[in-house]
Amino acid sequence: MGTRATTIVHKPKHTSFAKHSASFYNRAMTNNINENGHSVSPLTKEDAQQIIDARIEHINAEFKVAFELIKNYPRSVSIFGSARVEEENPHYERARALAARIVKDLGYAVITGGGGGIMEAANRGAREVGGQSVGLNIRLPKEQQKNDYTTDSMEFSYFFVRKVALSFAAEAYIFFPGGFGTLDEFFEILTLIQTHKIRRVPIILVGRDYWEELNDFLFRNAYRTEHAISKEDMDLYKITDDDNEIIEIIKKVPIKQG
Repeated sequence: MGTRATTIVHKPKHTSFAKHSASFYNRAMTNNINENGHSVSPLTKEDAQQIIDARIEHINAEFKVAFELIKNYPRSVSIFGSARVEEENPHYERARALAARIVKDLGYAVITGGGGGIMEAANRGAREVGGQSVGLNIRLPKEQQKNDYTTDSMEFSYFFVRKVALSFAAEAYIFFPGGFGTLDEFFEILTLIQTHKIRRVPIILVGRDYWEELNDFLFRNAYRTEHAISKEDMDLYKITDDDNEIIEIIKKVPIKQG
């Protein structure tokens, strides 16, 4: 079906200075640790500054490439969810089918974290119907491996840069069941919209079996008991398992300008 053709991969280009500084950092830290794992002596001010400069340059490079990538997709939907979901899981098939409909019915790009599970399902659904399927992957020692269903992708070193890219400019955010990473992304985007740091667009939670208990907790504790959020805050997200409703919600969102 042509789902495993070559994918465009975007990588930040590090300068020789950054490479040299990273190498210097590794040598400095290694040479500064004794056989018991204790620091022998503190880094000098010059050593520390060189390390800071290298880290900042690396971060800036990732931000630049990430924004250059995202601006290629002015109409997009970001889909989040667990990397651990297997293909046999009903949520996997739902994410795959919904992503396909987003491409076919709306012509939008589908953007995910680029890993397995729900992310793979969404990229797969988009690519199988000929759509733009973007993966913003994170470099981890285990679990997060890039899936084979992206048409464009980037690998990040820093979680916070990746999170900015995923939340930067979508017409909607769709969350399937997931773990700490998914919940972290959900609450961060929810907070950004609540505090008017990003424009208000739909936050859609798919999987009532998963999200209703969290919704009840927020209503009973954060809203009704502790008064930590308002009733209007509870309306910033929508729980639904109806794909037709989701498509209609996205259709009504004004396309961002600039």
